[in-house]
Amino acid sequence: MGKKDCFGILDRVFPLSDKGLREIVPECFDCSDRIHCLKEALKTKEGIEMRANILDRVPANGLVNKIRRWSQKKELNRLSEEEKKEKR
Repeated sequence: MGKKDCFGILDRVFPLSDKGLREIVPECFDCSDRIHCLKEALKTKEGIEMRANILDRVPANGLVNKIRRWSQKKELNRLSEEEKKEKR
């Protein structure tokens, strides 16, 4: 069976609500591909941007948390560069 049209599209499987929060679409709970689909959506340009925004909002107190944030931002930057190369 093929993938659904919504597979891996962040705004279709994890859209913004009226309150500005991301919510999982109720139909996704019954989908057997939901975990893989959401993981793919988080690898897209929009998903990487969302993850970077979350990192920017969360305070990084202490040296360990600052290093962890730096590492996570570096990983998101690497993923963003890979995503750009794939689009070419």
